[in-house]
Amino acid sequence: MLNKLGGIRLEPESLTWLLEPARFKAELLQRIASASHSIYLAALYLEDDEAGREILSALMAAKQQNPALDIKVFVDFHRARRGLIGHKGDSGNYLLYRKVNQEAAHPIEILGVPVKTREFMGVLHLKGFVIDNTVLYSGASLNNIYLQQFERYRFDRYYIIESSELASSMRQLMVTHLADDPAVSSLSQQPENEVLPAKVEIRNFKKRLAVAKYHFHKHKDGNRVTPLIGLGRKNNQLNRAILAMVDQCQESAFICTPYFNPPLALVRALNKHLRKGKRLDIVVGDKTANDFYISPDKPFNTIGGVPYLYEQSLRKFVRKQQWAIDKGLLNIHIWKHDDNSFHLKGVSVDNKRHLLTGSNLNPRAWALDLENGLLLTDESGAWAEQFEQEQAFILTHTERLYHYSQIDTVAEYPAPVKTLMTRINRVKADFLLKRIL
Repeated sequence: MLNKLGGIRLEPESLTWLLEPARFKAELLQRIASASHSIYLAALYLEDDEAGREILSALMAAKQQNPALDIKVFVDFHRARRGLIGHKGDSGNYLLYRKVNQEAAHPIEILGVPVKTREFMGVLHLKGFVIDNTVLYSGASLNNIYLQQFERYRFDRYYIIESSELASSMRQLMVTHLADDPAVSSLSQQPENEVLPAKVEIRNFKKRLAVAKYHFHKHKDGNRVTPLIGLGRKNNQLNRAILAMVDQCQESAFICTPYFNPPLALVRALNKHLRKGKRLDIVVGDKTANDFYISPDKPFNTIGGVPYLYEQSLRKFVRKQQWAIDKGLLNIHIWKHDDNSFHLKGVSVDNKRHLLTGSNLNPRAWALDLENGLLLTDESGAWAEQFEQEQAFILTHTERLYHYSQIDTVAEYPAPVKTLMTRINRVKADFLLKRIL
C-alpha cells in the first residue's frame, strides 16, 4: 500500500529538525515576517495569551506591511468560541480575533472549521504552517506552553520542509476543502452582522471532508514526502498508512504518543509485530506530563481523571506483553521532565519511513477528528542519522519500564482519583470515555 501512494520528491537538504519549542517559535516568527505571497496556518487553536497574541501581532504586521499577502488561519470553530476547560469567565479566543481585525487597516482571515456539530464529536486536528514555499510541521498549537513563552513547555516535534510542491498541495487543500466550504465561517465577524453555519451544513461538511485528498504529482522512487489526510473510520488514508507501516516493518518500529490508548486495529498490528520477533519502542508521557493532570495538592475535578485512565490502559498493555519486554523486543519509555508536558506523536519504521503527524494514535483521532500527516520515505538513507539523533533527544528525559508492576494500580492513586476510577469501572464507562477523550 505504501509504495502505491507515491510522493513528492524531496532533496535531502530540504528537511530540517528544530527539536525545541523555542527554536520552532523563533523560526515561525521569522518566516511570518519575511513572507512574500502567502501564510496559511492550521492548528487546533490560536490562544488569547502572550504567545498567541505575539503570533497574531506578527501576522497583522506582515499584512499591514504587504496588504497583498494572502493570510489565512484555520482553527477549530468550537474550540475558538469557548473558554478553557476549568477556567470560568473566559469567553473564547474569537473575541481577540474580532478585536484585532476590527482595529486593522488590512484584516486577515481567521476561519473557524466545525468538523462536527459538537466539539466532543470531533475537531480540526489538521497540522501544518505553510509560508510561501516552506512547510513548518508540528503537532503544536499556538499558545504559551506549546511555544515555551516562559519556563514551562509542551514537548512536540518540529520540522522545516522546503518544497514548493508540498506547500502548494497543502495550501490548495485548505482552500478547496476548508476556506471555500459554506460550513466554514470567519471568527472575526462583528456581532451585529455575524452569520454562523447552519447545523445541516456542518453535518454535510464532515461527509465532504471524509473524501478530501492532497493532490500532487506522484513519484514512486527516491526520497519523497507524501501528505496524508483522514477523517472517520472508513477509507481513512492516514490510518491505513499507519497500519501498513507497522505491517511492512522488517526490523524495528519507533512510536511516540502522548496518550496510550491505541485503537484495536493498531493494538493487533503491534501484537503481531512483536510475535514476529521485531523490536518495538514506544515513547509515552508520564501521567504527570499529561495536559489534564492535576497535582494532588490542588482541588480535583473530573477531567483530572483522564491521565489515570490512560495510565491504566498502558498498564494493561504492558502486562499482556511482559513476555516481549523480557525478551528485549518491547521497550516502553516513560517521558517526564519537571512540570513540563509531553505531546509527541509519530511512527518510524526501520529508520527508512517516518510519519510526522498530529494524530494521537487513539480511537478519537482514528474516528472523530480531522487529522493529517507527512510520510517521509528515505530510500537513500540521507536522513537516517538525523532521525536517530532526534530519537536520542526524545529519550533524554525518559525512564524505561522493565515490568508492568512499575506502573501504579488504581489502589495507589489519590483518594478522589480512586473514587472516580471505581465509579467508571463499575458502570463500564471506561470503554466509552477512551473513544472520545
